[in-house]
Amino acid sequence: MADRHAITVAFRLPDEAEAAPQAAFDTTFLEGALPDELAALEGTEALIVTPPIQVKGDVVKGLPSSIRAVGTYSVGMHYLDVPTIKASGRVVLFTPDVLKDAVADTAILLMLGATRRATESINLIRSDEWQGWHSRQLIGQGLAGKIFGVFGMGRIGLAAAARARAFGMRIAYRNRRRLAPEIEDGARYIADADAFLAETDVLLLASPLTPDNHHFLNDQRIAMMRPTAVVLNVGRGDIIDDNALIPALQDGRVYAAGLDVLAGEPAFDPRYLNLPNVFMLPHIGSSTVETRVATAEALIAGLKDVFAGRTPENAIP
Repeated sequence: MADRHAITVAFRLPDEAEAAPQAAFDTTFLEGALPDELAALEGTEALIVTPPIQVKGDVVKGLPSSIRAVGTYSVGMHYLDVPTIKASGRVVLFTPDVLKDAVADTAILLMLGATRRATESINLIRSDEWQGWHSRQLIGQGLAGKIFGVFGMGRIGLAAAARARAFGMRIAYRNRRRLAPEIEDGARYIADADAFLAETDVLLLASPLTPDNHHFLNDQRIAMMRPTAVVLNVGRGDIIDDNALIPALQDGRVYAAGLDVLAGEPAFDPRYLNLPNVFMLPHIGSSTVETRVATAEALIAGLKDVFAGRTPENAIP
């Protein structure tokens, strides 16, 4: 139809999620990369990207003038030069609320996998070497009464904390600023990073990556933690200094780790593969049909506002 707006999605979605933008717009799907000649995007009015596709520097400068909005099919924005995109007169859209339940569920999966030695258990039973139950086999950690410490108490952190309470855990958190009491829901705010880490039994890293928290979990901070502590990461891989965490896991200064995001992924540090006390997932935190569809629908709603001259609720201010 001549009056339908044209958009380009620079990657493929699950079939259920591709149907939504196709119904709303004239939609072109690429195969996970921008064209070498950005002029090929001329005529499209919005560009939707996701990691690891970068929209920075010369890419922003080379975008055709027809593009009125850039949307990220994610919460993270580290691969976008948001100020430059906005300075070019374009709206930047993101999806701030649709991932929280799926990623919070994954945080709990990581916690259970790490504390109950899932990697070792899976390897034992799949190797056909399991000799049957005995009382000293693969003893893990319980959760009731432990402190679930959230670094980055945003939507995902709050949702994960709510789930951790169901296991009888107490909640502490560290943010740039304290939350309102009604949002805290009884969680304890600890402003000092060292004090926060010293009291935490299960550390959930749920923060976006910023210059301030790059390699937040380093040698000095690991030294503040209990040797029984468990590290979980659903934020970004580079919040952890691998050269600090891996030796700590090897020599028992950290009990275990559950990781859904890794620095340099998919080319992550191979030393993790040799650690039986690491439970890893291939960045599947948001990988549910419901989340994929909801993310697409959030961007569609924002684009409809852009094309109608309204300010979208999910525009980055």
